[in-house]
Amino acid sequence: MHAMSRSGEQGAGGRELDEELHSRQLPVYGREAMRRMAASAVLVCGANGLSAEVAKDVILAGVGSVTVHDTAACGLRDLSAQFFLDEQDVGRNRAEACRDKLQELNAGVAVHAASGALTLDLLRRHQAVVCTTASAEEAVRLDALCHGAGVAFIWAQTHGVFARVFTDFGPNFTVYDVDGEHPHTAIVASVSSSAHRIKVTCVDNEPLRLQEGELVSFSEVEGMDELNTQGPFRIRKREARSFELEADTSGWGEYVRGGIAVQVKEPKTLAFRPLEQALRDPGDLQRVDLANPDRPRQLHLAFRALDAFEAEAGRPPRAANAADATRLYDLAAGINAAAPAGARLASLNGALLAQLAHCAGSEISPMAAVFGGVVGQEVLKALSGRFHPILQWLYFDSVTSLPGPDTLAAAGGGGPDEFSPLGCRYDAQIAVFGRTMQRRLSTLRVFLVGAGALGGEYLKDLACMGVACSLSGGGGAAGGLLTVTDDDTVERSNLSRQFLFRDGDIGSFKSTAALAAARRLNPAVRVEALQTRVSPSTEDVFDDKFWQGLDLVLTAVDSVEARLYVDGRCVCFSKPLLDSGTLGLKCSTQVVIPHLTENYGAFRDPPDKEAPACTLRSFPYNIAHCLAWARSGKPHLRTASRGIWQHPAVSKGVRANLGGTPMQQQQQLELLESVAEVLLDRAASFEQCIVWARRRFQEYFVDRIERLTADFPATATTADTGAPFWSAPKRFPRPLAFDAADHAHAAFVQTAAILRAEVYGVPRPDWAADAARVAAVAAQSVTQLEAGRPKQARADWSADNDEAVIEAIGGLLSRLGATAEQLGGGLEIHPIQFEKDDDTNSHMDLIAGLANLRARNYSIPEVDRLQAKLIAGRITPAVATATAVAAGLACLELYKAVLPGSKVAAFRNTNANLALPLIRMMEPAPPEVARHNGAEWSVWDRWALEGDPTVRQGGFQVVHTAQAAAVSYQPADLHNLSMRRLLRAHVLGWFSSRGLKAYSISCGTALLHDNGNPKHAERLDMRISELVMTTAKVHGGGRRHLGWMTWTKAGR
Repeated sequence: MHAMSRSGEQGAGGRELDEELHSRQLPVYGREAMRRMAASAVLVCGANGLSAEVAKDVILAGVGSVTVHDTAACGLRDLSAQFFLDEQDVGRNRAEACRDKLQELNAGVAVHAASGALTLDLLRRHQAVVCTTASAEEAVRLDALCHGAGVAFIWAQTHGVFARVFTDFGPNFTVYDVDGEHPHTAIVASVSSSAHRIKVTCVDNEPLRLQEGELVSFSEVEGMDELNTQGPFRIRKREARSFELEADTSGWGEYVRGGIAVQVKEPKTLAFRPLEQALRDPGDLQRVDLANPDRPRQLHLAFRALDAFEAEAGRPPRAANAADATRLYDLAAGINAAAPAGARLASLNGALLAQLAHCAGSEISPMAAVFGGVVGQEVLKALSGRFHPILQWLYFDSVTSLPGPDTLAAAGGGGPDEFSPLGCRYDAQIAVFGRTMQRRLSTLRVFLVGAGALGGEYLKDLACMGVACSLSGGGGAAGGLLTVTDDDTVERSNLSRQFLFRDGDIGSFKSTAALAAARRLNPAVRVEALQTRVSPSTEDVFDDKFWQGLDLVLTAVDSVEARLYVDGRCVCFSKPLLDSGTLGLKCSTQVVIPHLTENYGAFRDPPDKEAPACTLRSFPYNIAHCLAWARSGKPHLRTASRGIWQHPAVSKGVRANLGGTPMQQQQQLELLESVAEVLLDRAASFEQCIVWARRRFQEYFVDRIERLTADFPATATTADTGAPFWSAPKRFPRPLAFDAADHAHAAFVQTAAILRAEVYGVPRPDWAADAARVAAVAAQSVTQLEAGRPKQARADWSADNDEAVIEAIGGLLSRLGATAEQLGGGLEIHPIQFEKDDDTNSHMDLIAGLANLRARNYSIPEVDRLQAKLIAGRITPAVATATAVAAGLACLELYKAVLPGSKVAAFRNTNANLALPLIRMMEPAPPEVARHNGAEWSVWDRWALEGDPTVRQGGFQVVHTAQAAAVSYQPADLHNLSMRRLLRAHVLGWFSSRGLKAYSISCGTALLHDNGNPKHAERLDMRISELVMTTAKVHGGGRRHLGWMTWTKAGR
């Protein structure tokens, strides 16, 4: 085991792991897997688009070295998917041409280019070999060499909208962690046993995630100590809140209380067969598209026929060539007829074979992205032994992305030259989708929300596809525009997965840096970069005209709130939306098509369960509770997180609440204590900062715990049932005794003192960096609670209306008032804003120290600084592979969304978990439709009050989009239309004629009119614009509309 340093940990190859750079992927792989990866070498054979994606992803992950091998020269059509090549590289060896750009991704990875023979000696110098351009015959030869040499081998290809992957990790490959999930835990409430059975019942505070067949170990069980020492045990039966174990309990002790059950991960050994055998007998094949359950076996046969065609003709089938398609079918029929009876298909899918023949000679960017991510992850599995590999085939197609003859005709295409090349960088894509599609892509107006990891992948794919790009030689119409917005800036931790950014971009706006990178990928792209967050507050920027001018919206954001807002805008303006998201190795895509599918907001996951405040304050039972307490800003360095409070304003607010509820009074006391931290306990020297830090240790980890246990001793019982008060999940705490020799104690005092000094601008002596010396000073200090703190016992866990609280508030108000007058404006402080990603600022050191010391109080397992950072910083684990897959899948749906006539059955939502691996595609759900008296409507339907509200003599009409029925009004001005006229002349009448009674109208979250509210009668004669602006707080700005919802019920 190598010694841990502040910046990282030594890899097996001697290279230090850069934890700041890889902070988002370390929680996915873990340090041990990262060390194995950093000591490994990868050989990628074939420098096409798929290889570029694989190399990109494994280089970003931090492998030891990558060698890209190729003997082919770059052609113009390579640029459809190979984003590390440009027009100046045409004629050069592809591996040599892209090596330098690959090296820019990660200076810590050695990147080489090779073009010689693929010999056994070369293969043995690598731990994993990926082949993307090898023929079946060559792949069989290379796999046999690798299989015998203990080298992992992967054969992968994409052909237009088709792909296959084969893996061979040898006859005896061990997977150390199959799914990568954190081990499940459960808190034991009780244990009962018989001679050979143990039933464990768990608390109901948290869901029981342990499953039948899993191994489980125990700790902290009192009485039945054998559970702690004789495991692990296998779960034989599981119920909602309990599980059963098999064990001989003869002579075991009697269970008393307590216990934690933890899942024990089991290694799994896999036996891979050589490619030559697997071609003849593929074994079980993963079902990807739920709408086509027989597709994998059909694709295996089709690809075998394609191998035979290429061996026979020396080339792939040609696009839109009937003779080649017929020959591929005949070869497939011959292979199928020669197969054993049990492996023979009952019938061939002729359409599928024709589509594969059409696509075989082309590579497109979205497919390369998807399978670059899939294959890249398989490489990392082979190197690390973490996560379950593909066993052994994966087939995939997106034939629903291909435009049919009717679709092309509706778009004005479909002629004899539809799939002929134009002599441009998009020729490979044109061979698959046609010139009509390429022209349409070039004129799209696309809004990309987010320019981080997903946004960067989108930009790469869109630039390669030619979205909003001029068509050289193709006469593409102008007008396309790609607008990308992101208000965030580039940080160093972004570089391990947001591949468009480099060291020189740190500190720049992501959208600006991404724009420059997109133009380097394809100089023809028409793109604009904004730094404005998309939200209700920026509707003056993203106004009605902006949304109405779009053809498509892509979301690459990391919050549900942002997705819901963008989704609402897309519903309002009937715009297609493609949404993607990632979480570690999981990713998903959702397609939102007006009137065809449900919108993103139609279904919402339940909100995350948050621990009650009393649990965080006094009864934590896991490290997350301790970290939440430490991160909350209460009760530690308030001055660091809140800064100086202006006393007069504080005083006014506090005095107004002196007669409030007990909880309000407690909150006011905490507020005043925040001010007191600044005004009454000022620091003038670093030694004073140390004394202050030592007092904080005494208060948080000694005095508060002693007060709590004095009121609720270990023998305490509940008043209502008489049950033990400290029953699970509560954990009985014990105070800590400050020990200057304890590293955690010393580190807390050191970091707290350093931040305290920073707040007051106190110079730090050189010895402040010596934790032992700081702790020695702290040990000599006199510890006492601040004067004025109320001495009530339960203030930290109860909001009892205690006179001591009111007395303390009054005392603090008086002292603060006097001190503020004395200081005037002479107190200078430097508020600190929490920043989790700067490892030099001590912020996370303090948070981790607070949490771990609190965990010691409650005998909760502590965590290292990285894990503390992930939990307290609310960091979402992320890796480049899953990001590439998500963006690529969404772009495959883009082809379907931009041409007219696509049916809902053509679209696919996808969920993937690369750890398992699992890919599931399914048709999106249609929108929920409401029906009444022959009328029907969905979220996509609305009334539109059409007209020019600035022209008084211009008429307007109300249109119900679901029925396309218009009702004309007399010439009027929208601003003069009253709620009474709207309700009585149209809304009420329209609903009444259909047997419905309208009882309320709302705009956003504001209720404009409610029939049951007498006060709303006066609103009937208000102008709608006035009512909306005063009630809903919506102002004109760039709006050309005001939207509202009408709530109805059946009536006469």
